[in-house]
Amino acid sequence: QVQLVESGGGLVQAGGSLRLSCAYSGRTFSNYAMGWFRQAPGSERDFVAAISWSGSMTFYVDSVKGRFTISRDNAKRTLYLQLDGLKPEDTAVYYCAARTSYASDTANNRPHQYPYWGQGTQVTVSS
Repeated sequence: QVQLVESGGGLVQAGGSLRLSCAYSGRTFSNYAMGWFRQAPGSERDFVAAISWSGSMTFYVDSVKGRFTISRDNAKRTLYLQLDGLKPEDTAVYYCAARTSYASDTANNRPHQYPYWGQGTQVTVSS
């Protein structure tokens, strides 16, 4: 059984930063590629970033490249998302997710391709 618990969300002004964490429990963490998604009110759940099992490969949606950084600490069984240069349009509930394979394109990072999900953490960016 895989369990994911996000934390670190909050209210921040535009231009500010947050660091999201996702604590993992269950089978060997390093067996799973991980991803971050976000969902704004009235919108679909969108892919944000993915990271491979070892952390050596990462992939980002264009809108967050250069502002967000995905990383993982397999010893601590934790996934991170550093959010810098936040914009009001980044406001959403952020979810971490796990899967057994890594993909480096948006078409293969759809929500239905990730079987395991956390409950989400709210990020609100004020203008």
